[in-house]
Amino acid sequence: MLNLSKENPITENIDQFSTVKNLSNRPHYKILNRIILWVSGITLVILFLPWTQNISGSGAVTTLKPDQRPQTVHNAIAGRIEKWYVKEGDYVKKGDTILFISEIKEDYFDPNLVDNTKNQVEAKKMAVESYSGKVSTLGTQISAIEAERNLKLQQAKNKIRQSILKVQSDSMDLEAVKTQLKIANTQFNRSLTLNKEGLKPLTDVEEKRLKLQEVEAKIITQENKFISSKNELINAQVEVNRIGAEYAEKASKARSDRFTAMSSQYDTEAQVNKLQNQYTNYKIRNGLYYITAPQNGYVNRALKSGLGETIKEGTEIVSIMPAKYDIAVETYVSPTDLPLIHKGEKVRIWFDGWPTIVFSGWPNMSYGTFGGKIVAVENFISPNGKFRVLIAPDNEDHPWPKQISMGSGAQTLALLDNVPVWYEIWRTLNGFPPNYYQPKGGGKGDAKSEAKK
Repeated sequence: MLNLSKENPITENIDQFSTVKNLSNRPHYKILNRIILWVSGITLVILFLPWTQNISGSGAVTTLKPDQRPQTVHNAIAGRIEKWYVKEGDYVKKGDTILFISEIKEDYFDPNLVDNTKNQVEAKKMAVESYSGKVSTLGTQISAIEAERNLKLQQAKNKIRQSILKVQSDSMDLEAVKTQLKIANTQFNRSLTLNKEGLKPLTDVEEKRLKLQEVEAKIITQENKFISSKNELINAQVEVNRIGAEYAEKASKARSDRFTAMSSQYDTEAQVNKLQNQYTNYKIRNGLYYITAPQNGYVNRALKSGLGETIKEGTEIVSIMPAKYDIAVETYVSPTDLPLIHKGEKVRIWFDGWPTIVFSGWPNMSYGTFGGKIVAVENFISPNGKFRVLIAPDNEDHPWPKQISMGSGAQTLALLDNVPVWYEIWRTLNGFPPNYYQPKGGGKGDAKSEAKK
């Protein structure tokens, strides 16, 4: 065993060997020590250099506005392909014809369907006018009936008043005759008494008897005349009621005919509206046989081909790329990094196929990257388990290359806080997220001001 006591240390034992003496005298040993010292010093310096924390993401090139993205053109009605007017790669303007299809539904085979429907509309409109004229005529007839009824009633009422006056006159004549009868009877009795007393001759008595008989006969005639006047009054009153009932029946019948005509008019107007709707639909349907371009762009791909092929409603026909668009990049970040993403934040982007040298921690030393600005952050997670972020070009940075095509891949770096390198290494080794980052103008003061609002 080795004796490692203070009296016999191990260094004294090692120095006794010749190999150790030779190694300590070699010059390369000093150079290696210097290299180790320099590397250690440089490493120590590097550990304290600033490092920009970032959030990386991957996505693709897209457009800023939805109407500028590639779109497919669909057919609105079912049909059979008859003729193509474009080919793949052609430039089309808005409204240019892409495809012509023919009808396959038996309800629309008639080539004169639109004209026939228009004639039906015109005929129904004339029927509406006829019913309207009938309603107007019946209204005039009702007015005439009411006017005639008023005249007849006035005439009958005048007759009633005449009958009343006649009854009153006959009543007065009857009373006068009764008075004459009383006088004649008194005179006869007086003459008879005087004759018995010898004061009046018999001839005078006979005259008074004859006069009495005449008055008695006259009163019977006057009573008959009085009763006839009463009957005429009753007949006049009955005539008033008869006229009211007669003309009420006539007016009711005219009103019933008028309401029937109005009902037919309204029903015909509903049919006119329905036919007009059909006429408009048929007219629009005729225009749908020609499938046109919705905007200026290039025909990327024909999704249907050939002639005579039957297609259903809503079938994808061709894909069109708009001619003018504002380029953007859509990228995806993990849910843990989403709180660090803010609208308006600066982002560095490099595109697939574009020469690039990237230092994620030192963005100023990178080559081939372009500046971007976050314009939208999706609030709902995507099917890939990440959140979608839309990035537009940064007008304060270099313009994006025009050679990049729609749909090509892109990588992004969202720049956060500056921290020492040793801190970033320590954070990465421990799996900690980047420091919570608030962009300029988004601090606590702004949060308080927003809360006050």
